[in-house]
Amino acid sequence: MIKTIIFDFGDVFINLDKEGAMTNALQVFGIDAFSEAIIKTNILYEQGLINTESFLKFYQNTFPHISKQDIIDAWNIILKNFPWHRLEFIKQLAAENKYKCILLSNTNELHINWIIEHIPFYEDFKRCFDKFYLSHEIHLRKPNIDIYEFVLNENCLKSQECLFIDDTAENTQVAESLGIHIWNIYPETEDIKNLFITNKHLF
Repeated sequence: MIKTIIFDFGDVFINLDKEGAMTNALQVFGIDAFSEAIIKTNILYEQGLINTESFLKFYQNTFPHISKQDIIDAWNIILKNFPWHRLEFIKQLAAENKYKCILLSNTNELHINWIIEHIPFYEDFKRCFDKFYLSHEIHLRKPNIDIYEFVLNENCLKSQECLFIDDTAENTQVAESLGIHIWNIYPETEDIKNLFITNKHLF
């Protein structure tokens, strides 16, 4: 029996353009692929192990011909719209108070700042959750197993009573290895509003 639902943020509630953002970044920086140093820096930033100033300084040093604002814009271009019906869904779920609701997202400070500025109902959304975990605040990151163990232990949860929803297969596979039920949602064809229809076998 599911008692706790753990939600990802991107491409579950807010729409992302991952492919478009990658294509744009390669064009802006004039490269064919991200180097190991770039990938490592991005991960450190997402875990909050380096601050925004250090993150931007790395990019400015690596690409001195690109302005700071252009770097920020290239970083944030992945973020798109937040459909109103998804807010209504989570507000209704929270109001029913039948399940513990947790948000678990790989999210960094620049992205959250953009969301706060551009999504006027962000605080209403945040209040729908019993716990709201962002990777840069807890210094843990999916798909590392310790982030799932942290959520389970921090909230005294039994894995078999949890459902984890994420659009990235690697993330759901690790959660599943701990005995957590999963929904690897496909944002192109599936929507969180249909949670109880798609996963009726669990409820």
